Amino acid sequence: MFKVLILAAQNTVSDARMEFLIRDRLSWLRFLGFDLGAPTPDENRIWLFREKLTRAGAIDALFAAFDRRLRERGYLPMGGQIVDAALVAAPKQRNTAAEKAAIKEGKSAAEIWPDQPAMVAQKDTDARWTLKKFAKGRPLPGGRPGIDIAIPSFGYKSSIAICRRDGFIRRGKVTDGARFDRRMLRDVVTSDNTASDVSADTAYRSRPNEAWIKSIWRVSRVHRKKPRGKPMSARTARANAARSTARARVEHVFAHQKDQMGGKAEEGCSSAPSASRAPRRRSRSPTSPTTSTA
Repeated sequence: MFKVLILAAQNTVSDARMEFLIRDRLSWLRFLGFDLGAPTPDENRIWLFREKLTRAGAIDALFAAFDRRLRERGYLPMGGQIVDAALVAAPKQRNTAAEKAAIKEGKSAAEIWPDQPAMVAQKDTDARWTLKKFAKGRPLPGGRPGIDIAIPSFGYKSSIAICRRDGFIRRGKVTDGARFDRRMLRDVVTSDNTASDVSADTAYRSRPNEAWIKSIWRVSRVHRKKPRGKPMSARTARANAARSTARARVEHVFAHQKDQMGGKAEEGCSSAPSASRAPRRRSRSPTSPTTSTA
Protein backbone atom coordinates (compact mmCIF):
# COMPACT_ATOMS: atom_id res chain seq x y z
CA MET A 1 0.00 0.00 0.00
CA PHE A 2 2.88 2.36 0.62
CA LYS A 3 3.91 1.94 -3.02
CA VAL A 4 0.39 3.05 -3.96
CA LEU A 5 0.94 6.35 -2.14
CA ILE A 6 4.31 6.80 -3.87
CA LEU A 7 2.75 6.29 -7.31
CA ALA A 8 -0.11 8.65 -6.48
CA ALA A 9 2.28 11.38 -5.33
CA GLN A 10 4.69 11.02 -8.25
CA ASN A 11 1.89 11.09 -10.82
CA THR A 12 -0.25 13.73 -9.04
CA VAL A 13 -3.49 11.77 -9.16
CA SER A 14 -6.46 11.62 -6.80
CA ASP A 15 -7.41 8.50 -4.87
CA ALA A 16 -10.33 7.82 -7.22
CA ARG A 17 -8.08 8.11 -10.26
CA MET A 18 -5.50 5.92 -8.56
CA GLU A 19 -8.10 3.18 -8.07
CA PHE A 20 -8.78 3.16 -11.82
CA LEU A 21 -5.12 3.32 -12.91
CA ILE A 22 -4.10 0.36 -10.72
CA ARG A 23 -6.65 -1.78 -12.56
CA ASP A 24 -5.88 -0.27 -15.96
CA ARG A 25 -2.07 -0.46 -16.13
CA LEU A 26 -0.34 -3.84 -16.10
CA SER A 27 3.00 -2.20 -15.26
CA TRP A 28 1.48 -0.70 -12.12
CA LEU A 29 -0.05 -4.06 -11.15
CA ARG A 30 3.36 -5.72 -11.42
CA PHE A 31 5.08 -2.92 -9.51
CA LEU A 32 2.52 -3.10 -6.70
CA GLY A 33 2.59 -6.90 -6.58
CA PHE A 34 -1.06 -7.50 -7.47
CA ASP A 35 -2.08 -10.47 -9.59
CA LEU A 36 -4.16 -9.94 -12.71
CA GLY A 37 -7.84 -10.22 -11.78
CA ALA A 38 -7.16 -10.14 -8.03
CA PRO A 39 -8.88 -7.53 -5.82
CA THR A 40 -7.09 -4.17 -5.73
CA PRO A 41 -7.49 -1.29 -3.24
CA ASP A 42 -10.27 1.18 -3.89
CA GLU A 43 -10.13 4.90 -3.16
CA ASN A 44 -11.51 4.55 0.36
CA ARG A 45 -8.88 1.99 1.31
CA ILE A 46 -6.12 4.20 -0.07
CA TRP A 47 -7.45 7.16 1.90
CA LEU A 48 -7.76 5.13 5.12
CA PHE A 49 -4.23 3.76 4.78
CA ARG A 50 -2.84 7.27 4.43
CA GLU A 51 -4.85 8.39 7.48
CA LYS A 52 -3.62 5.50 9.65
CA LEU A 53 -0.03 6.00 8.48
CA THR A 54 -0.11 9.64 9.54
CA ARG A 55 -1.85 9.04 12.86
CA ALA A 56 0.59 6.27 13.77
CA GLY A 57 3.53 8.68 13.42
CA ALA A 58 5.27 6.40 10.93
CA ILE A 59 6.65 9.22 8.78
CA ASP A 60 10.02 9.38 10.59
CA ALA A 61 10.50 5.61 10.33
CA LEU A 62 9.68 5.67 6.61
CA PHE A 63 12.02 8.61 6.12
CA ALA A 64 14.85 6.67 7.82
CA ALA A 65 14.13 3.62 5.67
CA PHE A 66 14.19 5.79 2.54
CA ASP A 67 17.55 7.25 3.58
CA ARG A 68 18.98 3.76 4.19
CA ARG A 69 17.89 2.70 0.72
CA LEU A 70 19.62 5.75 -0.76
CA ARG A 71 22.85 4.82 1.01
CA GLU A 72 22.62 1.24 -0.22
CA ARG A 73 22.36 2.55 -3.77
CA GLY A 74 25.47 4.71 -3.32
CA TYR A 75 23.81 8.07 -2.69
CA LEU A 76 25.89 9.05 0.33
CA PRO A 77 25.34 12.52 1.84
CA MET A 78 28.20 14.52 0.34
CA GLY A 79 28.97 18.08 -0.69
CA GLY A 80 27.37 19.80 2.29
CA GLN A 81 23.73 20.49 3.02
CA ILE A 82 21.26 23.24 2.16
CA VAL A 83 18.44 24.24 4.51
CA ASP A 84 15.27 26.08 3.53
CA ALA A 85 11.52 26.10 4.12
CA ALA A 86 8.31 26.62 2.17
CA LEU A 87 4.79 27.46 3.21
CA VAL A 88 2.09 24.94 2.32
CA ALA A 89 -1.32 26.56 2.05
CA ALA A 90 -4.31 25.06 3.85
CA PRO A 91 -8.01 25.87 3.42
CA LYS A 92 -8.86 29.03 5.36
CA GLN A 93 -11.07 28.45 8.37
CA ARG A 94 -14.25 30.34 9.25
CA ASN A 95 -14.48 30.18 13.03
CA THR A 96 -16.23 32.21 15.69
CA ALA A 97 -14.33 34.19 18.32
CA ALA A 98 -14.93 31.48 20.91
CA GLU A 99 -13.72 28.77 18.52
CA LYS A 100 -10.60 30.77 17.72
CA ALA A 101 -9.86 31.16 21.42
CA ALA A 102 -10.23 27.40 21.92
CA ILE A 103 -7.85 26.72 19.04
CA LYS A 104 -5.26 29.07 20.53
CA GLU A 105 -5.56 27.18 23.82
CA GLY A 106 -4.43 24.04 21.99
CA LYS A 107 -7.75 22.19 21.96
CA SER A 108 -8.35 19.61 19.24
CA ALA A 109 -11.24 19.71 16.79
CA ALA A 110 -12.94 16.83 18.64
CA GLU A 111 -12.83 18.84 21.87
CA ILE A 112 -14.22 22.01 20.26
CA TRP A 113 -17.01 20.29 18.30
CA PRO A 114 -17.71 17.10 20.31
CA ASP A 115 -21.21 16.59 18.89
CA GLN A 116 -20.40 17.41 15.27
CA PRO A 117 -18.23 14.64 13.71
CA ALA A 118 -18.74 16.08 10.23
CA MET A 119 -17.41 19.44 11.43
CA VAL A 120 -14.43 17.72 13.08
CA ALA A 121 -13.54 16.04 9.77
CA GLN A 122 -13.46 19.41 8.00
CA LYS A 123 -11.78 21.64 10.58
CA ASP A 124 -8.03 22.19 10.79
CA THR A 125 -6.82 23.33 14.21
CA ASP A 126 -3.09 22.86 13.55
CA ALA A 127 -2.47 25.35 10.73
CA ARG A 128 -1.56 28.94 11.62
CA TRP A 129 -1.44 32.36 10.00
CA THR A 130 1.89 33.95 9.12
CA LEU A 131 3.23 36.74 6.93
CA LYS A 132 5.29 36.18 3.85
CA LYS A 133 7.44 39.02 2.55
CA PHE A 134 6.54 39.90 -0.98
CA ALA A 135 8.70 42.87 -1.90
CA LYS A 136 10.92 45.43 -0.29
CA GLY A 137 9.52 48.93 -0.11
CA ARG A 138 11.28 51.65 -2.06
CA PRO A 139 13.24 54.20 -0.02
CA LEU A 140 11.23 57.25 0.90
CA PRO A 141 12.40 60.85 0.44
CA GLY A 142 15.07 61.76 2.92
CA GLY A 143 16.60 58.28 2.92
CA ARG A 144 13.95 56.74 5.16
CA PRO A 145 13.27 53.03 4.51
CA GLY A 146 10.10 52.22 2.64
CA ILE A 147 7.29 49.99 3.81
CA ASP A 148 7.71 46.32 2.94
CA ILE A 149 4.80 44.69 1.16
CA ALA A 150 3.71 41.47 2.85
CA ILE A 151 0.87 39.02 2.28
CA PRO A 152 -0.76 36.76 4.90
CA SER A 153 -0.64 33.01 4.47
CA PHE A 154 -2.53 30.27 6.33
CA GLY A 155 -1.16 26.75 6.53
CA TYR A 156 1.97 24.83 7.38
CA LYS A 157 5.71 25.17 6.96
CA SER A 158 7.84 22.44 5.44
CA SER A 159 11.49 22.71 6.54
CA ILE A 160 14.03 20.51 4.77
CA ALA A 161 17.75 19.89 4.47
CA ILE A 162 18.97 18.53 1.14
CA CYS A 163 22.29 17.06 0.13
CA ARG A 164 24.06 19.61 -2.05
CA ARG A 165 25.64 16.90 -4.22
CA ASP A 166 22.61 14.88 -5.32
CA GLY A 167 19.65 17.03 -4.21
CA PHE A 168 17.92 14.38 -2.11
CA ILE A 169 16.08 15.49 1.01
CA ARG A 170 17.95 13.99 3.96
CA ARG A 171 15.77 15.33 6.73
CA GLY A 172 12.55 17.30 6.94
CA LYS A 173 9.97 18.49 9.42
CA VAL A 174 6.53 20.03 9.04
CA THR A 175 5.21 22.56 11.56
CA ASP A 176 2.53 25.20 11.67
CA GLY A 177 3.12 28.17 9.39
CA ALA A 178 3.96 30.59 12.21
CA ARG A 179 7.11 28.74 13.33
CA PHE A 180 10.29 30.83 12.90
CA ASP A 181 12.86 29.45 10.47
CA ARG A 182 15.79 29.86 12.82
CA ARG A 183 14.10 27.55 15.33
CA MET A 184 14.03 24.73 12.78
CA LEU A 185 17.73 24.63 11.90
CA ARG A 186 18.65 22.07 14.57
CA ASP A 187 15.74 19.82 13.57
CA VAL A 188 16.86 19.33 9.98
CA VAL A 189 20.66 19.67 9.88
CA THR A 190 22.39 16.27 9.96
CA SER A 191 25.85 15.36 11.21
CA ASP A 192 26.60 12.56 8.74
CA ASN A 193 27.33 14.64 5.64
CA THR A 194 30.93 14.15 4.50
CA ALA A 195 31.27 17.88 3.82
CA SER A 196 30.90 20.39 6.63
CA ASP A 197 29.15 23.27 4.82
CA VAL A 198 25.66 24.29 5.98
CA SER A 199 23.95 26.75 3.61
CA ALA A 200 20.83 28.76 4.43
CA ASP A 201 19.35 32.22 3.98
CA THR A 202 19.41 35.08 6.47
CA ALA A 203 16.27 33.84 8.27
CA TYR A 204 18.41 31.11 9.86
CA ARG A 205 21.21 33.36 11.09
CA SER A 206 21.41 33.98 14.81
CA ARG A 207 24.14 33.82 17.42
CA PRO A 208 22.79 30.61 19.02
CA ASN A 209 22.53 28.92 15.61
CA GLU A 210 26.05 29.95 14.61
CA ALA A 211 27.39 28.63 17.92
CA TRP A 212 25.48 25.36 17.49
CA ILE A 213 26.75 24.83 13.94
CA LYS A 214 30.29 25.30 15.20
CA SER A 215 29.68 22.91 18.12
CA ILE A 216 28.80 20.02 15.76
CA TRP A 217 31.91 20.68 13.66
CA ARG A 218 30.05 22.17 10.73
CA VAL A 219 30.94 25.33 8.79
CA SER A 220 28.29 28.02 8.49
CA ARG A 221 27.52 29.25 4.98
CA VAL A 222 24.42 31.09 6.17
CA HIS A 223 23.77 34.42 4.49
CA ARG A 224 24.79 37.48 6.43
CA LYS A 225 22.23 40.17 7.15
CA LYS A 226 22.49 43.76 6.05
CA PRO A 227 23.50 46.04 8.96
CA ARG A 228 20.54 48.04 10.20
CA GLY A 229 20.69 51.59 8.90
CA LYS A 230 23.91 50.97 6.98
CA PRO A 231 24.70 49.77 3.47
CA MET A 232 25.98 46.25 3.03
CA SER A 233 29.70 46.08 2.39
CA ALA A 234 30.92 44.94 -1.01
CA ARG A 235 32.72 42.00 0.58
CA THR A 236 29.56 40.75 2.31
CA ALA A 237 27.52 41.23 -0.87
CA ARG A 238 29.99 39.14 -2.87
CA ALA A 239 29.99 36.43 -0.21
CA ASN A 240 26.19 36.32 -0.15
CA ALA A 241 26.07 36.14 -3.94
CA ALA A 242 28.39 33.13 -3.93
CA ARG A 243 26.28 31.45 -1.25
CA SER A 244 23.10 32.14 -3.21
CA THR A 245 24.53 30.29 -6.20
CA ALA A 246 25.11 27.20 -4.06
CA ARG A 247 21.81 27.53 -2.20
CA ALA A 248 19.69 27.88 -5.34
CA ARG A 249 19.48 24.11 -5.76
CA VAL A 250 16.99 23.77 -2.94
CA GLU A 251 14.52 25.86 -4.94
CA HIS A 252 14.36 23.05 -7.52
CA VAL A 253 13.14 20.71 -4.79
CA PHE A 254 10.39 23.12 -3.76
CA ALA A 255 9.46 23.68 -7.41
CA HIS A 256 9.05 19.92 -7.80
CA GLN A 257 6.85 19.76 -4.69
CA LYS A 258 4.85 22.78 -5.84
CA ASP A 259 4.15 21.11 -9.18
CA GLN A 260 2.92 17.93 -7.46
CA MET A 261 0.73 19.85 -5.03
CA GLY A 262 -0.96 21.94 -7.70
CA GLY A 263 0.81 25.17 -6.76
CA LYS A 264 -0.07 25.05 -3.05
CA ALA A 265 3.53 25.35 -1.85
CA GLU A 266 4.98 28.84 -1.62
CA GLU A 267 8.71 28.75 -2.28
CA GLY A 268 11.38 30.67 -0.45
CA CYS A 269 9.41 31.14 2.77
CA SER A 270 10.61 31.26 6.16
CA SER A 271 4.66 16.43 8.43
CA ALA A 272 1.91 17.50 6.30
CA PRO A 273 -1.40 18.91 7.51
CA SER A 274 -2.96 16.78 10.18
CA ALA A 275 -4.77 13.96 8.44
CA SER A 276 -7.31 13.75 11.22
CA ARG A 277 -8.61 17.14 10.12
CA ALA A 278 -8.79 16.22 6.44
CA PRO A 279 -12.07 15.76 4.56
CA ARG A 280 -13.22 12.28 3.62
CA ARG A 281 -12.74 12.86 -0.09
CA ARG A 282 -9.71 14.57 -1.49
CA SER A 283 -9.22 15.85 -4.98
CA ARG A 284 -5.47 15.40 -4.84
CA SER A 285 -3.19 13.08 -2.95
CA PRO A 286 -0.83 14.69 -0.44
CA THR A 287 2.81 14.73 -1.39
CA SER A 288 5.55 13.16 0.68
CA PRO A 289 8.66 15.36 0.82
CA THR A 290 10.98 12.40 1.10
CA THR A 291 10.85 11.53 -2.59
CA SER A 292 11.63 14.94 -4.06
CA THR A 293 14.93 15.59 -5.76
CA ALA A 294 16.53 18.55 -7.39
